[in-house]
Amino acid sequence: MLFGKKNIKDIFNETYERIRNFLLTEKFREFLIFSFFVAISFGFWMLQTLDGLFQTEFSIPLRLKSVPKDVIITSELQDEIKVKVEDRGTVLLNYMLGRSFLPISIDFNDYDNTKSRVLLSQDELRKRVSSQLNPTTKLLSLYPDSIGFVYSRGVYKKLPVSVSGKITPAMQYYISNVRVSPDSVIVYAPSEILANMQTAYTMSIELENLSENTSLRTQLRKIEGVKYEPQFCNIDILVDMYSEKTVEVPIVGLDFPTNKTLRTFPSKVNVTFKVGLSDYSAITSSDFTIGVNYKDLINSDKDQIELVVTSSNPAVSNIRLNPSKVDYLIEESINYIR
Repeated sequence: MLFGKKNIKDIFNETYERIRNFLLTEKFREFLIFSFFVAISFGFWMLQTLDGLFQTEFSIPLRLKSVPKDVIITSELQDEIKVKVEDRGTVLLNYMLGRSFLPISIDFNDYDNTKSRVLLSQDELRKRVSSQLNPTTKLLSLYPDSIGFVYSRGVYKKLPVSVSGKITPAMQYYISNVRVSPDSVIVYAPSEILANMQTAYTMSIELENLSENTSLRTQLRKIEGVKYEPQFCNIDILVDMYSEKTVEVPIVGLDFPTNKTLRTFPSKVNVTFKVGLSDYSAITSSDFTIGVNYKDLINSDKDQIELVVTSSNPAVSNIRLNPSKVDYLIEESINYIR
């Protein structure tokens, strides 16, 4: 261990002597003198260059103050404005390195009005920005060139949320349900805007060839002067696969007199339909009615009945009957008086 420490110390001393001897050489002194004059030349070049005119951009913060508690700002307000200026390079360098701009404050009380809208013109903004610039600095442009916002004074409405856009399933699939959470939102807006709103719509959604359940998060459709609480909603799109099923359903007479009875041949027909796999086992023959109206038969001159499904479960589609026509007979019962 001692031998190792001694070697390290010797190496350090030897390296130190080499560096010291190099720094005392004539070549190193010449290098220092050369570097000094290069630095001076660079400084003079920089001063000469910065004395010319340049253009640059700065950002100035924007603040809204003195907003009453019952006021809701319902539009997006810029938090800064972009300023493009022109001046000598030395002045612009001072802006960049040593000077920070004070925020432009907008006092709500100075602009409160009955129209629920506030607009600061370009001239007013230019005056406020120019007050923070050197007299020699030329203000070229502002972005945005005007500042405005919309507010509501405690006026709101609770509206249902509706999904906007186009959602299409893949072949042999269908959209079984679309769930939105939350299903309603609080909407703040000036009364003249709020009066014409009945539904809060989501941003447009375009989904194609869905074959599995899909969940997504989206904003509500932006309207100038309108603020939603909350501003986002979750959408669950439930997708199911079609299957085909057949059940046997009896034919029944509707609105027949008490002494008359409908007989059909056959008395039952097969009903074939499409249904989602999740509802397949729940759908039975009792979910369908094939009814024949008495008046329709009396007014018909045909020998067969054209069958239709008069009621069915909303979960089924593409209903087909086999057979679609049947022969029929109306039986009349006679009561004998003794």
